Amino acid sequence: MEIYRWLKKVISEKGAAFLIVLDPDNLSEETSEKFIPLCKESDVDGFLIGGSLMTRGDIGKSIETVKRYSDLPVIIFPGSVNQISEKADAILFLSLISGRNSEHLIGSHVIAAPAIKRMGIEPISTGYMLIESGKATTAQYISGSAPIPRNKPEIAAATALAGEYLGMKLIYLEGGSGADWAVPNKMISKVKESVSIPVMVGGGIRDAKTAAEKVNAGASVVIVGNHLEDENNWALIKELAEAIHNK
Repeated sequence: MEIYRWLKKVISEKGAAFLIVLDPDNLSEETSEKFIPLCKESDVDGFLIGGSLMTRGDIGKSIETVKRYSDLPVIIFPGSVNQISEKADAILFLSLISGRNSEHLIGSHVIAAPAIKRMGIEPISTGYMLIESGKATTAQYISGSAPIPRNKPEIAAATALAGEYLGMKLIYLEGGSGADWAVPNKMISKVKESVSIPVMVGGGIRDAKTAAEKVNAGASVVIVGNHLEDENNWALIKELAEAIHNK
């Protein structure tokens, strides 16, 4: 089954999907052997893999490691054109529609597209939107673009609608890795009212209560990342899954 169709099926059956972001720089064999099976047992739906700045990791080897311990879908969440591998089930073909940097709107895509086609990876066109989160994030710095102010839900809604009209299949509202604040519920609701495609929300989600709020506000996919890199927080995975799967 193609991954986009699978994702919509999960959303339909469970109310919302729960994806965990894995950073290849921080993904060891030892950690994966314990963490990945725990995620599956806890009803996580799949994984995103990638990072805004990858300095040590190998995305192909990291995907192989994840697949060794789980049959859950692995989707590349690319921080650059170097983060492409035929071992993935799909790739978010991200366009940073909240910014005005042409490299991240279309430039890198021209370089990546032939490789993605050659490797036979399913591309899922995604309107990627950085949202003000209390501090400058790596994604913001690397992309050279300002986030949408968190008190401007109408800008976010208009941007998301433009993304849908441009043919995007997903809208991704991103507070950023280690964000101080999660994407505001009011903004999520406003975006959800404006588009007919699934809305993904990530950044600053550290507990089940916050995750449930995002789903209730209109998130179809909730993404949690570096908070779960700490083994002391692994007990939260099941709670997060139950809060997100609210149907």
